[in-house]
Amino acid sequence: MDRIPRILVFDSGLGGLTVFRALFRQRPDAQFFYAADDLGFPYGPKAEAEVVALVLRAMEKLIADHAPDVVVIACNTASTLVLPHLRARWPNLPFVGTVPAIKPAAEQSQSRLISVLATPGTVARDYTFDLIAQFAGHCEVTLVGSKTLAGLAESFVHGAAIEDAEVAAEIAPCFVDRDGRRTDAIVLACTHYPLLLDSFRRLAPWPLRWVDPAPAIALRTDHVISALFPRRKGAIEGGFSFHFTSGATPAPKLLTTLESLAREGASPASEMLRHRAIGQ
Repeated sequence: MDRIPRILVFDSGLGGLTVFRALFRQRPDAQFFYAADDLGFPYGPKAEAEVVALVLRAMEKLIADHAPDVVVIACNTASTLVLPHLRARWPNLPFVGTVPAIKPAAEQSQSRLISVLATPGTVARDYTFDLIAQFAGHCEVTLVGSKTLAGLAESFVHGAAIEDAEVAAEIAPCFVDRDGRRTDAIVLACTHYPLLLDSFRRLAPWPLRWVDPAPAIALRTDHVISALFPRRKGAIEGGFSFHFTSGATPAPKLLTTLESLAREGASPASEMLRHRAIGQ
């Protein structure tokens, strides 16, 4: 096709910005539409049927408004609950989901002690237990469901200060030291959590791998969309627009963060992206 690809990135809040960052590095030629469902955030405490209804309602408007070529569900909760419904409703539109990166963590672990840091809903779901049984049977897996980290990450992106002690308390159960072995990989099974990665690393009692699913999501999305939109040499930059499902205007501090994320793009023309419709 002659036009540039259109990619819709959807999350309950701002955690999917970590996925957008990886996607932009992979496909800087695309037009990105980021949608944060502030009307529904957070999904974790809500009943499954309510989450399904929230996402389907939001997606009806987003797809009608932006006509994306692919939709990335940058949320573990929405992916595990709603993807089958989305694919049934829009059978000709590709949807790329997010799942806990348990497989790569287990494959690369030397100590065979890994942890999954997620929301309470994700650690309780059969989907997570199935992934562990399928890919991490040779490991001891510690499941940690944080009730507050997603909210802390959301506040952090909005410019609020967060307390080290509160973050440290939430991640502490992930670190297991047993019989001369230590946890050597922690799966970040909520897309909000990589927003706090600098704090995680600084507060960790020992160094280890923090497994972020964003690069794998970006590769999968590129594979899906490249069939229609092969990358071409010298292709022009795409763009990025941000939307709250409520229609609210992003606050100035949030716009500063969005601009910073855009500047982290790998292409030399990332300044062009920064000046194109951010927050509009």
